Amino acid sequence: QVQLVESGGGLVQPGGSLRLSCAASGRTFSSYAMGWFRQAPGKEREFVAAISWSGGSTYYADSVKGRFTISRDNAKNTVYLQMNSLKPEDTAVYYCAARSSWYRTDPDEYDYWGQGTQVTVSS
Repeated sequence: QVQLVESGGGLVQPGGSLRLSCAASGRTFSSYAMGWFRQAPGKEREFVAAISWSGGSTYYADSVKGRFTISRDNAKNTVYLQMNSLKPEDTAVYYCAARSSWYRTDPDEYDYWGQGTQVTVSS
């Protein structure tokens, strides 16, 4: 069992930056691949980024590649999403998720989810 709690969301101007954190409980965090997803009003949940259990492999959606960076610190049971050059279309609730195998981009393949944190990009 893994419990996930996101933090770090907020209101930021276009071009600004935010860093999201996802703190996990449980002794086996380091054995889970982690993903970040987002959901805007009226839209389906979409993949943003994922990282392997070791942190050695990452994958990004084309829409965020070059602007967002996913990382993890297994000693702190935490995964991060550094978001730079934010755009209004990045506005959404951001969720972290854990998968007890290699990462995937389909949200239905993840086992555990956090409650989400709101990110709003607006001037």
